[in-house]
Order: sequence, then structure tokens, then C-alpha cells
Amino acid sequence: MTVDWGLLAEKLPDVLAASGVTVAVWAASAVLGVALGAAVAVARRFGPRPVDLALKLFVEVLRGSPFLVQLFLLYFGGPFIGLSLDPIPAGLLALTLYGSAYYSEIVRAGFAAVPAGHVEAAACLGFTRAQTVLRIQVPEMAVLVLPALVNMTVLLLKETAVLSVITVPELTLEISAIGSETYRFVEALTLLALFYWGLVEACGGLGRLAEARLSRFRFAGP
Repeated sequence: MTVDWGLLAEKLPDVLAASGVTVAVWAASAVLGVALGAAVAVARRFGPRPVDLALKLFVEVLRGSPFLVQLFLLYFGGPFIGLSLDPIPAGLLALTLYGSAYYSEIVRAGFAAVPAGHVEAAACLGFTRAQTVLRIQVPEMAVLVLPALVNMTVLLLKETAVLSVITVPELTLEISAIGSETYRFVEALTLLALFYWGLVEACGGLGRLAEARLSRFRFAGP
């Protein structure tokens, strides 16, 4: 058996288009997931008890069930409640909700990890609660949770491959189609693995750079 990369070169425009869909859906779901997760974490930490309990149920349900099941329920079960979505919006919404549950726990743990003495010092200086949160807790929390946020974002990238089951035209679906058409599964799947590996390395590198910059500002003098 010989390896023929020329077949994949012929399909390069289709592969690049599918790669763009993968990156776009992943980036959008990560940004929206972080925003929603942070909002959930803040509401649980500073909101009333009923809000905390309701959001805790939301988080536990999403964290306690496989992403594939959630995707099927949203895409195939949505029409039963009047929510009929095309593949890409359904995949984006499913990834956002799934990621937000994990992001919220990361942010909530970050708030809890901020030393109580720093909060007490802010109160002694006359900071309001909002000032304490924005100027003390949020900056310190951001440094503490950044590695976990990057790790979750990498995991979210890998979950984009699942979107192929609802025909989102992302890279996994395109590569699988090429393999089925040409019977060159080794070349196709190798390319798929290399693509995801490259994205993971790029994401990790950006995360390390951001962590270094945030740590420098955190421990810089006035």
C-alpha cells in the first residue's frame, strides 16, 4: 500500500473551507461559553440562594451528560419545543452551552481561590463591593484560572469533531467524505490529526503567553 498525498492536494480547497468552519465554530463557542460561564459563576457566587440552586442544576445536567447526547437532544429534539435550528447554529449553541458549564465551575473556583486577606484589605481601604470584585478579585482570579480555561478550550476544540454527526460541514465531515470517496483513509485521517494537533499547540502557546503577561502585571509594583 502506498501513501498518495496528491489526492488530498486536489481536495485542498474543500479541506480549507471545512477548516474555516471548524475554527469559526470553535472560536465563537469558546468566547460565548466563557462569557456565559462567567455570568453563571458570578450569579451563583453573588446572587440569592434560589438563583444559585437553579444554576447549579443547569451546570450539573450539562456536566453530567455526554456532549453527543446533548447535541442530539438539541438538534433532533428541539423541533418538539419549537426550536428548529440548522446544523451550524445547533452545533454552535450546543458547544456554547456545554462549554459554559465547565467554564462556570473554573471561574467559580477561581473566585474561591483568591486569598480572603486581599478582600479584607480592600474593605479596610474603603473599597465598595463592586470595586473589590472588579479591581481585586477578577484580576487575581483571571491569573489563577487561565491554565484551566486554556485546557477547557482545547477540549472544546476536540469536541467540534462530534458536530459531523449532524452534518455540520466542518473538517471531520469533509475528511471522512474524502476517505469514503477515495478509500485513502490513512492519508485523510493523518491530515485530520495533524490539523487538530496544530490548533491545540497554537492554543496552548497563546495561553502560555497570556499567562506570562498576566502574571507580570499581577506582581508588578504600583
